[in-house]
Amino acid sequence: MEIRKVTDPEFKVYGKIVTGYDCGELLKAMGQTPVPEDVVYVASDRELEGLEVSKRIQKNLYGQLPIQVGYCNGHNRKMNAMEYHRTSEINVAATDLVLMLGRQQDVGEDGTYDTSLAEAFLVPAGTVIEVYATTLHYAPCHVEEDGFRCVVILPKGTNTDMEPVEELFFEDKLLFAKNKWLIGHREGGLPKNAYLGLRGSNLEL
Repeated sequence: MEIRKVTDPEFKVYGKIVTGYDCGELLKAMGQTPVPEDVVYVASDRELEGLEVSKRIQKNLYGQLPIQVGYCNGHNRKMNAMEYHRTSEINVAATDLVLMLGRQQDVGEDGTYDTSLAEAFLVPAGTVIEVYATTLHYAPCHVEEDGFRCVVILPKGTNTDMEPVEELFFEDKLLFAKNKWLIGHREGGLPKNAYLGLRGSNLEL
């Protein structure tokens, strides 16, 4: 799978690089977070949320909406699933990492997505990016054998447990958690309640 860079023009479909924020303290704090052999996701970390840069991101990038600042760390080489939110996601790469990305517009009305349409992008350590709400994404892939660390900033409550919903629209079967629509792959090792709509190979770097 070809790996482009977030500085390449092809990335503009999926998001943009954000500048103007001093993330030194944030990156330092991320150095103390665990890097398991699989993948760990923590939606909200009080230490990260208490940093000045997190408060500035909340005031500016999220237009003063309540946010959560957490992280996704570990080792990964496969797509396994794709998800999207109703709002943009801010990522801060604490290490070099690769994101597999797709377009929500390519999701069929039956909730399926052809994995051959996805593209991969390298996010260098220290880079801040906005991932648009219409962008399919999931856990990053590591570049170095030590694994990856990635700050994940989203509106407060995203990715947390939700109440069951009545299916009124085809997207409702993809709703996996609060503000999280998930399309899984049959080889992704996902929970039984995940909708397995990824068609094609489980892409691997």
